[in-house]
Amino acid sequence: MATSIDSSADNRHRPPYRATYQTTTAPLIVTPTFLTRADRTPPTERPQDEGFTRSRDGQALDNPAAEPAKIALEANANLAYEHWDEYWRKVHGPKFAYEEPDTDNEPVLRYDQIHRVAAGPSSYFRPPYLAMTTADAKLVGDPHAQVPTYQRPRWDGFAYIAYATEADIDKVLKQPQYDKRIVADEQTVFRMVTRSITREYILLPSPSHRDPITLVKIHYRHPSLSREAFQQRLLTEHAAVVLAQPATHAYVRRYAQLHNIGSTQFDPEGSRMDAISVLAFASMNDVEDYLSSDGYRVIEVDEASITDIEQSEFWTGLTYSVINRLLPELATSL
Repeated sequence: MATSIDSSADNRHRPPYRATYQTTTAPLIVTPTFLTRADRTPPTERPQDEGFTRSRDGQALDNPAAEPAKIALEANANLAYEHWDEYWRKVHGPKFAYEEPDTDNEPVLRYDQIHRVAAGPSSYFRPPYLAMTTADAKLVGDPHAQVPTYQRPRWDGFAYIAYATEADIDKVLKQPQYDKRIVADEQTVFRMVTRSITREYILLPSPSHRDPITLVKIHYRHPSLSREAFQQRLLTEHAAVVLAQPATHAYVRRYAQLHNIGSTQFDPEGSRMDAISVLAFASMNDVEDYLSSDGYRVIEVDEASITDIEQSEFWTGLTYSVINRLLPELATSL
């Protein structure tokens, strides 16, 4: 694979390589793009956007499960997750950041990729993790018969793309590079992507620009609340509960809320999400200790009073910074 002779091409969009930065206390606009990978999962198990999951000749596969050998990204099911994970970070990320002649990606203030890690905490398998034992406190002798069922979250990852204004979204995405060639790449490696537009509120700014682990919480409001009422309570009352816990300040390095305000196009999955909480940590163990703390139990009780706990989910991912023009990060003025 050909590479640029400019060794800084992949990193010049983020600290410490940039020459200039900006900062703000105003709410930013974020397009939180949740995505699933192109693979052979049957459409009855995971929905698929029209035109996504391409074959090696560029044609959309309506049912990849019926033609797995044709999947352009990876035909070998044993390698599919690893290959997608590598491609998204090492190929798609640089493509998004690359500036073709007569294009401009400066309106993109921040672009992080959060790659979901199955071994990290999730709402389907949360800490503490306990050894399987018998009634007499011995380890089970037949683990082959007691393997826990794996419950896969809805999404494989999350692209966190921030702009100063909604108008900046079109400035970037309507350029030929993004409108044609980046979309073609998305259709090759992704199965579905969301197209929401959110307003970002940074409640606990990061002192660092390289927080390695992110806890992503997707919120669906309680049926008794309107979206507006839910978002207001999340931003004021619930945020106050989160910030009041000593565990938050012991473990959480960044805390932001993204409030859904629309979409860039038809978005049946993303439009249902009322808000997203994004919490950054220094390590996976810190996430586990946070979720096991007394303070988090208080947070979870409060969260359950305003959310649909059956629909809402959380999971943990590795964070890769692709573009970051914001330094230092400041708390949003409310």
